[in-house]
Amino acid sequence: MKHEWRKKEKGVYIPKNSPEIIEIPEYNFLTIEGEGNPNNEFFSEYIGVLYAVSYAIKMGLKKQETIPKGYFDYTVYPLEGVWDINEEAKNTYKGTIDKDDLVFKLMIRQPGFVDDELAKYMIDQTKKKKPHVLLEKVRFEKITEGKCIQMMHLGSYDDEPKSFKVMEEFAEKEHLYRPSKVHREIYLSDFRKVPAEKLKTVLRFKVVSK
Repeated sequence: MKHEWRKKEKGVYIPKNSPEIIEIPEYNFLTIEGEGNPNNEFFSEYIGVLYAVSYAIKMGLKKQETIPKGYFDYTVYPLEGVWDINEEAKNTYKGTIDKDDLVFKLMIRQPGFVDDELAKYMIDQTKKKKPHVLLEKVRFEKITEGKCIQMMHLGSYDDEPKSFKVMEEFAEKEHLYRPSKVHREIYLSDFRKVPAEKLKTVLRFKVVSK
């Protein structure tokens, strides 16, 4: 039976539109890092190469004579992004962010049976079939988030500060502290097809006890 994250991992990917505490264990990811305004055309290229390799892994394994131990069919996981601002912007920060100063790490989670060797092989295969300069930047990583606060954000990305304020107030009540403004977004909607007011995005940031 196919593993569908929307059904099997609702706690991780389909939270309520109110804050909650969650512990996120180690997961495997394909990642790519970049900098700049996500509204610019280049951003779609980063997304494209991540999906190209992710689908190469999913479809390629069905064609191979030998498959990894623990293999199962699955739905490709959603795009995620970890967001920060560059050092210059941090030094001059006055409460507002210029999107040109954004620093990001985009990623797509991979099943547990995918390892570094398989990921590198599929990246090389993708380079041959769908060459793109950004494929040189794709990496395989194991990432553990640990204790976090998350919630579903409904609407435009530009309105996310409202949700973050609610999350931070929740953290305060729970005697938790947000040590960094770095945060994760999980994109459940395709911004190219869905109106801004109907976008669904999981917002998440790490917390520690006070």
